[in-house]
This record gives sequence, structure tokens and C-alpha cells, in this order.
Amino acid sequence: MAKGENVKDLNLVGSGTTVEGKIKSKGSVRIDGRLIGEVYANENLFVGEGGEVEGTLSGQNITVGGKVKGSVNAGEKLVFESKSQVRGEIKAKKLVIDEGALFDGKCTMADEKPKQAPEQKS
Repeated sequence: MAKGENVKDLNLVGSGTTVEGKIKSKGSVRIDGRLIGEVYANENLFVGEGGEVEGTLSGQNITVGGKVKGSVNAGEKLVFESKSQVRGEIKAKKLVIDEGALFDGKCTMADEKPKQAPEQKS
């Protein structure tokens, strides 16, 4: 859990739990179990060391310590911890990959708003 984060704003998929479907949260989400589907968090998203995700993750700041197969879209920062295994497509403004982490896929690092071409004068 991030420093200063309120526990009441944290949604948890605990160890030994399997969820199939879509999770949307105005707060943060932590996955220590297995999730097949989609997770959309307005704040932070954590996949613990024992967590497994097959699908789509989307949040402002995402930290992966477990396994992810699918797409990951971080509005700000994406962190792969040393024991993480990520396969798929990722997108983030900032990317941190710790030594020992495995990443196999496509990475895009750019602001959400594409730069526009300058207007041409006639």
C-alpha cells in the first residue's frame, strides 16, 4: 500500500480468491489472488507477488510483483518488481523494471495526448 493511502479506499482480491469479470474502482486495487478479466482503478493498482492477472490492467500508478498476461496501461508510472513476469502490451509515461523482472511484449512510453502538427498558413 502506498504511503498515506487510506485503507477504506483499497479494494482487495485476496490470496486464494479467483475473480472473473470486470472491476472498476474510484480508489486503489490490490490483487493477491487470480483475476481473469479487466481492472480499472482511478488511483493505484498493485499485483502482489502471489497475484496473477490474465486480461487488462488500467490505473494511474501500477506496481506488478506477480504475473500478468495481457495489457497494462498506467497513466503515470509502471513498476515491475524483481519477481514479476509480464507478457503483453504495456503503456506508461514512466517505467521502472527491477533486476530479475521478466518482460516479454510491446512497450509504448508517451503522453496520453498526442502532439499536434503545427497549423499551416495558406
